[in-house]
Amino acid sequence: MSGNATHTVGAATKENEIRSIPFFDDPSHNEEEAGSPRAMGGSCVPQQLTYYLKKVENRLVEYSLEARGIERVQEHERIPKVSWISYLQVFLLWMSVNLAANNITLGMLGPAVYGLSFLDSALCAVFGALVGSVASSWMATWGPISGIRTMVFGRYTMGWWPSKLIVILNLIQMIGYCLINCVVCGQILSAVSPNGSLSVAVGIVIIAVISWIIATFGIGGFHYYERFAFLPQVIVVCILFGVSSSKFDLSTPSQGDIRSVIGNRISFFSLCVSAAITYTPLAADFFVYYPERTSRLKLFSLSVFGLMTSFTLAFLCGIGLGSSINTHPDYAAAYNNTGQGALIVQGFSPLYTFGDFCSVIVALGLIANAIAPTYSAGVDFQVLGRYAEKVPRTIWNTFGVMIYTVCALAGRSHLADIFTNFLALMGYFVAIWLAIVLEECFIFRRRGGGAENEKSYGYYNWAVWDDPSKHPVGIAALLAFLVGWAGAILCMAQVWYIGPLAGLVGDYGADMGNYVGFSWAAVVYPPLRFIERKWLGR
Repeated sequence: MSGNATHTVGAATKENEIRSIPFFDDPSHNEEEAGSPRAMGGSCVPQQLTYYLKKVENRLVEYSLEARGIERVQEHERIPKVSWISYLQVFLLWMSVNLAANNITLGMLGPAVYGLSFLDSALCAVFGALVGSVASSWMATWGPISGIRTMVFGRYTMGWWPSKLIVILNLIQMIGYCLINCVVCGQILSAVSPNGSLSVAVGIVIIAVISWIIATFGIGGFHYYERFAFLPQVIVVCILFGVSSSKFDLSTPSQGDIRSVIGNRISFFSLCVSAAITYTPLAADFFVYYPERTSRLKLFSLSVFGLMTSFTLAFLCGIGLGSSINTHPDYAAAYNNTGQGALIVQGFSPLYTFGDFCSVIVALGLIANAIAPTYSAGVDFQVLGRYAEKVPRTIWNTFGVMIYTVCALAGRSHLADIFTNFLALMGYFVAIWLAIVLEECFIFRRRGGGAENEKSYGYYNWAVWDDPSKHPVGIAALLAFLVGWAGAILCMAQVWYIGPLAGLVGDYGADMGNYVGFSWAAVVYPPLRFIERKWLGR
């Protein structure tokens, strides 16, 4: 963005000195060792194991990699000021992360799977993305305020032990998204290669390895890559609009009787909400190095703007391509024979060789989308316990990449099923968790929430992020979470299960799990939390 970009964040060497890595466009600064007083061991971890893990971490620091894990980023360790470029970075990050082929292929499902018209699909997609983006953007503002990762922030609501359940679900979600990215990338590269000489499996390995390398460098490498990754994607998506828009079917109405159409609208809307809301459990991770005085309104607004701009471009492009399947046999053949990724390649087909080049750029754009969950998964593994916290983030990143690469290789022929079954299912837990977090924040942390002689915000004491005795026990939150899941199950509509309430709408049901799960949890949490505070005192 700027030629004199020299601002750095880093990790501590064994003398607590900092080796820097590129980050925001601000003056250089140093930070101290990122760690808690128990960073070098303790009775709970064998000293020899701790020694070797720390040795690995120090070696990583020598190569200018971020060694910080889930430790809170103190105010003096963050960027010294927030310039206009730092705010612009918020918009560019979300644009780069989100303007990816997986969201184009998700848009295809409106007309291709749910049988919706272009207009119905577009309205459901855009407004669904808006609902989810508002939630994710609100969570992003807690990064500068707290200096802690999103799943660590969850301890202030769910408690020390119940919060681990949310972490596990979030890890499944992030690994699942990376799986989808790998499969879409593999499909596109395979479709572009002459006579399919490059298999889908090779494409999967390519994106997994590149994403792993960039995520291993940490937050600095992540931000630097995302600063520029959006530009080629914007160009090729606009080209795709230009060459394929004449094939878009803008007139065919939604298929089915009125009740079935309503049910399909609700289900596709829910799928698009899930695609956006699932950024919520990792949104704060990306901004923990922003200073506490960062404007929440600007950070929120730029996050919403970045997410909505990218979602709108990707969804509308995918919906248009999906609407062409029923009217153009060549589009239908690409979709049915190879998959959603091949349909993108077919959209570029009028450009011949240049179209193949554009398809490769679209495929590589999935790297920007995969880096974010790959990076966050590394720190989320550490939230699972004291032992896990001792393992360097880069090792957890490697472990996560190995899992989703193997799963992608195994499930590469069933992408549509993964989309329709997995994404909506994962959105349920985020919606339920979000309801509990919102009520904890706006009801129980506004007055008398329990800040104890430490600098805090809204009665959150950030200094006790790793002290279980200072967090809620979590019984109320866990019970509300389970009640919310019960409501979601009754109102979910998936290929493999349609809840009894969801089945009342149309022939295929209406997926209302997000909204019912959210509302049920929101209803039962306040009285349970009042009882918990009265009986247990925290």
